[in-house]
Amino acid sequence: MASGIYALCALTAVLCAVLLLHAYARGGYRLLLWSGLCFVGLAINNLLLVLDKLVFPDQDLSVLRSGVALVAMLVLLYGLILDSE
Repeated sequence: MASGIYALCALTAVLCAVLLLHAYARGGYRLLLWSGLCFVGLAINNLLLVLDKLVFPDQDLSVLRSGVALVAMLVLLYGLILDSE
């Protein structure tokens, strides 16, 4: 059950990243770029979660996962601040 939820979360994040980056390519609105890059990071975070919980259950990848999520959020925050000016 948990593996299905992890996989669905990863697929959702990948789908959101693809849709946001595709919309940026069509429209050129920079907030879509920052949001898409944020979701790329969140997709990587979810893939690391799958690896952490299912492939390498004996190793703790939580620090790496948290770091990736933090960088993804910082990218979105930077984009929000940059576009608000």
